[in-house]
This record gives sequence, C-alpha cells and structure tokens, in this order.
Amino acid sequence: MAKLLSVNVGLPKDVNWRGQTVRTGVWKTPVTGPRTVRRLNVDGDGQGDLAGHGGEMRAVLVYQLASYRYWQEFLDRDDLAHGHFGENFTVDGLADDEVCIGDRYRIGTAVFEVTQPRVTCYRVGIRLGEPRMPALLVSHGRPGFYLRVLTEGEVQAGQDIVKISDGPERMTVAEVDALLYRPPHPPERLEQALRIPALSPGWQHSFNALLDQAESGNGAREGNAGLNQAAAPRPAWEGFRPLRVDRIDEETPSIRSLWLAGQDDAALPTAPPGQYLTVRITPGIGAQPVVRSYSLSGQPGADCYRISVKREDRGLASTWLHTDVQVGDSIEAAAPRGVFTLQPGAGTVVLASAGVGATPLLAMLRALADAGSPRPVWWLHGARNHRLHVFAREAGELLAQLRHSHSRIFYSRPESGDVLGSHYTASGRLTADAVAGLGLPADTDAYLCGPSGFLSEVTDGLLRQGVVPQNIHTEIFGSGPALTPGLVPSERRAPHPPPGPPGTGPAVRFARSGLAAAWSDRYGSLLELAEACDVPVRWSCRTGVCRTCETALIDGHVSYSPDPVEEPPSSTALICCSKPEQEQEITLDL
Repeated sequence: MAKLLSVNVGLPKDVNWRGQTVRTGVWKTPVTGPRTVRRLNVDGDGQGDLAGHGGEMRAVLVYQLASYRYWQEFLDRDDLAHGHFGENFTVDGLADDEVCIGDRYRIGTAVFEVTQPRVTCYRVGIRLGEPRMPALLVSHGRPGFYLRVLTEGEVQAGQDIVKISDGPERMTVAEVDALLYRPPHPPERLEQALRIPALSPGWQHSFNALLDQAESGNGAREGNAGLNQAAAPRPAWEGFRPLRVDRIDEETPSIRSLWLAGQDDAALPTAPPGQYLTVRITPGIGAQPVVRSYSLSGQPGADCYRISVKREDRGLASTWLHTDVQVGDSIEAAAPRGVFTLQPGAGTVVLASAGVGATPLLAMLRALADAGSPRPVWWLHGARNHRLHVFAREAGELLAQLRHSHSRIFYSRPESGDVLGSHYTASGRLTADAVAGLGLPADTDAYLCGPSGFLSEVTDGLLRQGVVPQNIHTEIFGSGPALTPGLVPSERRAPHPPPGPPGTGPAVRFARSGLAAAWSDRYGSLLELAEACDVPVRWSCRTGVCRTCETALIDGHVSYSPDPVEEPPSSTALICCSKPEQEQEITLDL
C-alpha cells in the first residue's frame, strides 16, 4: 500500500534570480503532526503564481520517493530532501506510470482525485539549481501530479494512502503528460483523454486544440496547438523576396498606402484579413537595413498587397517610405504573418480602431462586404478630425454593402469644417462608456487595433457589456505584451542595444521593436539577448517544453541547445533554447 511520507508546505517568498526578483512558493519544507487540507491548499501553504499553479484543480502537488531516487542518481545529487520538487505530499508508491487521471484516494480523513500532471516551469529549476529540470521532468516521464480535494480533512505523515476508486479510461499521468508535450498526438488517444471528467479544464482545452489541429489535416500550420494555440499558419515563403511598388495613394497628410506586386506579375498568395507584412529596407546609401511590420489594408485575395504607413516623427523607415519610395521601386518583404485574423462565425462583429489602427480592420471589413455577410457589424473608429480620418470614404462604401452595419465615428479635435452627423457621430474619444452603451450580445466577436490605452478602454467597455473575454482579439502597435511569470514587476525600459561590448556574431533583428543587435556567445539563448535589450518577451519553462516563447522566425535559421521536447516548424523559433545558426543573421517577430 502507498504511504504518505511527508507533508510539505511553504508560503510565497521573493528570491533573487539572474539579477531579478521572483515571487515563488516552490520552497516547501516538511511539517510534523496533522495538517488540514482544504479545497484550495494545505494549511500553511501558498502559491506565488496562481495563473500557473494552485486553484481547486491543483490544490495538492504529489511527488514520489522513487523519482527522488532516480534523480539522485541521474543528477549525482545527495542533497535532495522531501519538498525539494515543490510538492505538498512526498509519497512512497503512486508512480506516474501507474496512477491514472480520475483515480481517487483517501488519506487520513481527506479524499482526493487526480486531475492532471504537473505543469513544469522554470521555478522548479531555480529550487534545484538545475535549469534543465522542467525539460527533464517531461522527457524522463516523471512529472508528478496534482490532486483535487473532494473531502476536506486532516492528513499526517506516515498514513496509508487508500485507493477508493479507479478513474475512467485508465490513462496514466505519464501517458497524459506525454500526449500533450511529446509527439505523436494520436486523435484516438486525445478523444480518450477528453472522456475523463476529472481531467482539469486547462488540459481539456489543450487536448481539444490538438484534436482540432489533427482533424484539420494540419495542412496550413504545424507545431503544437495544445501548447501554443496562437501559432500562425506556415508563411507562404521563407525569408524576404522583392516586391514591386505598383501604386501609391496619399490617404491623409500623414498616411500613405503602397501597393506591392510580385516582380513577375504573378498573383501573390492570399493573406487572411488582419495579417501584416514585414519589410526590410535600406534607407539611404551606406545605411544599415531596418525591418518594420505594417498591417495589410487591401482586399484579401487581390493581385497586390496594400500596406498603409503612418509617417512618424523621427521614424527612419516610415519617413523613407513617405519621401523616397516611388512607383516601380523594389521593396523586400517577408510573407504575410499574424494570428490577428477574422474568424468565421455567425454572431455580431465589432471592428474598433484608432488612427492608423484601422488598417487591419479595413481588410476584415472588406472581407465581410465581399462575402455579403449577414452578420451585424459595428465599425467604431477614433480620429482627430475629418482631415486625418483615414479610409473614411472607403469604410463608408463597404459598410453600405452590409445589410446589418452600424458606424460610430469619434473625433477628438473636430475642425470647423467637420459636420456632426455627417463626418462624425460624437466629439471626444471612444470611451468604455460609449462601447458599453451599444447593447452588444455576449457572443460578440470583437477585433481591436490601436494604442495600448485605447485597447484597455474599449476592452473595458466590451467586458461591461458581458462580451466573452476569449472573443476579444487585440493588435497593438509595436511590441506585444510580455509574459514573465513570477517576476516582480520593475520599471519597463524601451528596447535598446545590449550593455557591454558589441557582439561579433550575426545580426539579430527584433522587427516589432525596431532594434538590431549583434549576437554574442555570452548569451545562452536568443531569449537572454532579447532580455538584455529589454525587448518584451514571453516565456515560462525556459527549456523548450511549454512553447510559451515560440516566436515567428521571419528570416534566417536557428540551432537548438538543448533540443526542445518537440521541435517547432522552421517558420518559428523557441527562443528560450535557440541561437542563430552559424553566421546567418535572423529576424524575429519581437
């Protein structure tokens, strides 16, 4: 019979890590005597990051004595004590390849149910002083698992662990863990896992995404949809290719559109409405190349791509595109990319933008108009005045083609010739109160593009209407939001060259941040270089398991060390464990 060897607890604390402060509850120590186990945790215990740990489905973490012995030998360690892996219960028995999701156990007066494998993150590596640990737990099939508390009660070290029922489908913790993280992902096994009621909602969501990916034939995209559901379809071509400027339109005094065609006049691959084009330009003789991304504003499926560029003060690329580029010139462009795209559906659509943020939404509006969509469509736009109101006529014509369209235009600084009720519908900015008063249904699909303050304001209004958060899709100017779980927030700096002497390796270009830095071997990965430059990044495990750091690789190739658990497609890179390959410069969508 399995036995509870140790009950371990620990409250979150701040620890120093690589010059930063991490808030974590991974430090657990054994306690003596009985402890009450409640719905969310053991008395005296806590979690530092409730987004990744804790909660009803992850109330108690279990790790096994046999795994301790395994790691002692594998890592050549003799200092591993109960609680070292961040577990609440250290047990003798209950191996990951024997315990099944949905199994129920009684310990003392409490009753538990197995809900999911441990989701590994970098903090277990900090605790053990072994950065590889998150990947090792998965690749060696020894993750440990979480329990849900069905009946609160008291437990104590030394008690027997009594199995009271088997989970349905008899899928072990190790099987379920491998099904998510390691290929292959057989559809019949995914369906089997989804028939287990006890499986936590997060894992159900991941398995449903993998199942959808498998059923679609995976023709348009690769990768692991269960771990990175925002991964974009495979781009139509690798790297950059020359496109010819076929036409230039002056939309407003500060925004011009460039129509780009293939050099051979062959039709360009269709880009889903909402995607962007990344261009690489050399603004002047002897100048260094710069990379910028601009949303596609033209008709999806047209012979040309249209980008609409706002001239920014001291904007090197935008100034050159406004003043130097002429019809007939050639511009290097990467294939269209992006996951901010119009999704199929039957409900209400909201397209909300500020200024030049209208560009990707105009492509979505045209797609809806071209399809004769019966969906109710709300076009919400904020501009300073009619003179700076981009796409005013074009958007109006498209809205007139839709049977159930509504338009609200907000001018923050209307001029004397602007006519209320004709050019615009309200003075001031588009606010949360204005959005909340539209009477939108909860199943509305909303697409927002503009500055961060605008996105927050409109999102607040949509949420107050009861719109489902998952249906609110945003595209922000420049770099996206960072995801650095557990790090104590610090003052955010603008992206900048890394400190210290310049590297001697190939250039690493961060497209969204408008920054390039030479690679140096003093960085262990592209992620570490990006962090040194204060480029916003997303990560969790930092060892090639969770795919949180997966980033579009616009140009170039990378090599991996260590190898990821499941290698991504060549169009993306796991920046936590990759470097530029040989002497090739690369461009990342960061």
